[in-house]
Amino acid sequence: MTELSKIGVIGAGTMGSGIAQVFAVAGHHVLMQDLSEPALDRARRSMETSLQRLVKKGSLTEPQAAAAMARVSSTTVFDLLDDRDIVIEAIIERLDVKAEVIRKLDGICRHDAIFASNTSSISLTELAAASAHPGRVIGMHFFNPVPVMQLVEIIRALQTTDAVAEAVTDLTRAIGKTPRVSKDSYGFIVNRLLAPQINEAINCVYEGLATPEDIDSMMKLGANHPMGPLALGDLIGLDVVLNIMETLYQGFDDPKYRPSPLLKQMVAAGYLGRKSGKGFADYPQH
Repeated sequence: MTELSKIGVIGAGTMGSGIAQVFAVAGHHVLMQDLSEPALDRARRSMETSLQRLVKKGSLTEPQAAAAMARVSSTTVFDLLDDRDIVIEAIIERLDVKAEVIRKLDGICRHDAIFASNTSSISLTELAAASAHPGRVIGMHFFNPVPVMQLVEIIRALQTTDAVAEAVTDLTRAIGKTPRVSKDSYGFIVNRLLAPQINEAINCVYEGLATPEDIDSMMKLGANHPMGPLALGDLIGLDVVLNIMETLYQGFDDPKYRPSPLLKQMVAAGYLGRKSGKGFADYPQH
């Protein structure tokens, strides 16, 4: 298989910019694509801020940070991804939108290019079915914040070839991350275990069993968790948690995955956690 050196990233949000950054720091040339120039500008500013934090911590030198930024290009033109060895999409968690991206990539990329999805819960087997070459589709589930979190879940669709799985696993190690491979299933491993715990903590608030602060404190003191489930939900984004729970609920058709009524209400109210300034705690916006 061709060496995976030219990286494409679709989506310039929090995850897309973080993915682009870690590849650039590892020495790869990255083309980040988004529909919006302002989104691409925000992503570049976010990367610059993140890299400066790493410089202050002593993890990178100023020249290394500057070189990483120089390896990142950006575009709103989808067709410029045609020369990429691997394209990673980090866009909205909707099967239809992701499948359409894969179909568009089929029309412009080389037959041996790899398509990876950063989906947190959608079936990779269903996504792969959208491609004329389904064996090239795989999941690379990074965790937020991408520059800090070590794990990348590698999810094999039913159709993913051994060569693609091996190449992506090797690439993940090469950028300093720890790959762990999972078969395809709704939510994979981490979110299948994590999202229901957050959802159940929200049910405890909904039922008035304890305050959010006390629930988080109990899990930190009693289960030795570094962060309580409600604070973690706020960090992830309660809209993301709801999306995962709905995917699990619909995918498995099992009532144990039913989203909490309070979770649905909070998302409807725009109380999404840190990114909106309010969730189970208040977060001043600067």
